[in-house]
Amino acid sequence: MGDDLDLDAMLQRFKERARAVRDRPLPPIGGEERLRFIEQAQLDFQDFAIIGDAEADVVDGILTLSIDLRPPEVQG
Repeated sequence: MGDDLDLDAMLQRFKERARAVRDRPLPPIGGEERLRFIEQAQLDFQDFAIIGDAEADVVDGILTLSIDLRPPEVQG
């Protein structure tokens, strides 16, 4: 699987998913349902954006995503 997996394309798809979630219009709902929708959208955006910003590598058939969660001022 690792030989035919395009890691750059995979990460790009996650970036696109993050943008799609961020730009998704709110459905015509209100109250608690609206709050749950917004909360889920925020979590989806966060998850997709984090993976989209990862560095990916496949070694011996194991996909590894490296994600630097440190503040920008301390990243190396």
